[in-house]
Amino acid sequence: MSDRRSFISSLAGASLVLPAFRPQAFRHLTNAASAARGKSAALLADDEDYWGEIQRAFDSDRTMINLNNGGCSPTPTHVLEQMIRDLRFSNELPVDHMWRVLEPRVESVRRDLAREFGCDTEEMAITRNASEANEIMIFGLDLKKGDEVVSTNQNYGRMLTAWDQRVRREGIVLKQISFPLPPKSQQEILDRFKAAVTPRTRVIEVTHITNLSGHIMPVKELVAFARPLGIEVFVDGAHAFAHFPFKRDDLDCDYYGTSLHKWLLAPVGTGFLYVRKAKQRALWPLMAAAATQENDIRKYEEIGTHPAANHNAIGAALAFHRTIGGERKIARLRYLRDRWAKQLMADSDRVRMLTRLDGNFAGGIGLVQVDGMDIGKLGGWLLDKYHIVSTPIGHPEFSGLRVTPNVYTTLDEIDTFVAAMREAIKKGVA
Repeated sequence: MSDRRSFISSLAGASLVLPAFRPQAFRHLTNAASAARGKSAALLADDEDYWGEIQRAFDSDRTMINLNNGGCSPTPTHVLEQMIRDLRFSNELPVDHMWRVLEPRVESVRRDLAREFGCDTEEMAITRNASEANEIMIFGLDLKKGDEVVSTNQNYGRMLTAWDQRVRREGIVLKQISFPLPPKSQQEILDRFKAAVTPRTRVIEVTHITNLSGHIMPVKELVAFARPLGIEVFVDGAHAFAHFPFKRDDLDCDYYGTSLHKWLLAPVGTGFLYVRKAKQRALWPLMAAAATQENDIRKYEEIGTHPAANHNAIGAALAFHRTIGGERKIARLRYLRDRWAKQLMADSDRVRMLTRLDGNFAGGIGLVQVDGMDIGKLGGWLLDKYHIVSTPIGHPEFSGLRVTPNVYTTLDEIDTFVAAMREAIKKGVA
């Protein structure tokens, strides 16, 4: 891969014939911008003229209602078309079109992502998903037998499995704290982390927003506690980036990994890893890199041959996100969440939200519990009878149905979900 990069660099100044981009690609965003003129994010949250244009930017399957966008979201049509266009162009002559023409454009993606996240370009690595980014952190830090790592039992399962492999292989200690849903306060969570820390603690891994209930964690406060103790804080931001507005300095973190195929709406197989420059030398890459790359963020991208089309399409997805705007997006997502959650809570005292609906404790993700109902059967019933895709959550300490709409979700789809849930609560799902 290093030889390939040298090949690319040597030709970077050559005349490039780039594939054409459709001029009408942003037509729906232009129409949406006209509908939004002069309106605040809060006023725009229920403006269907605006959000109707956003919805028409997607070729999603409307015979199904996807309320599992927390797993994976469709990408806007023009973003998908750019990726397909680049794949076709690559396939004509991969060694030239993919490596010489398209691969150097990853630097533009790096620049734009760094600007959006609020870090230096040389601190931004392009990955294929949050799992890859987070496992670079998890497996990249030197630890020895007896060193302790603190996480929660609500961290993403794949990351807990990665830590467990280090437990089994190297004899480190993984301590998982528990916290109730919904949490009473951020301080309650902080206190539980602090109580788990000992002189042997080397790492705290925390989700920026949990994938189970959507609670936004007190990351900055946790970093402020851990840094003076010499404890590294790894932030799993799989569900956070482009979900709600924030910058790196709002967290003051040194490490951050995320997926871009969820809330940024980039193609599947896209993510990023942020590592503060001062921390890069000590964090090993997941795949081997040359010694000369010790202090180069690109060492985390040494993954062998891969398509340039996927990561280059991040730029178009980021432009789509910026045109909507982070404040508008989160206002809409909370509006959609509250539309279904508050109706169901008002209808029945069997309904309990495990996600806080007040303040800025959560975004578009909602976890709902129905007393006396098997959540797995409910999810299957919704899919079979109403073609609604949701996420039944079974955890040793709680269970619930996770509901995650996105900006292309219509009010009719939300209301269909509400009607289906009312039927399930009244008549059962047997």
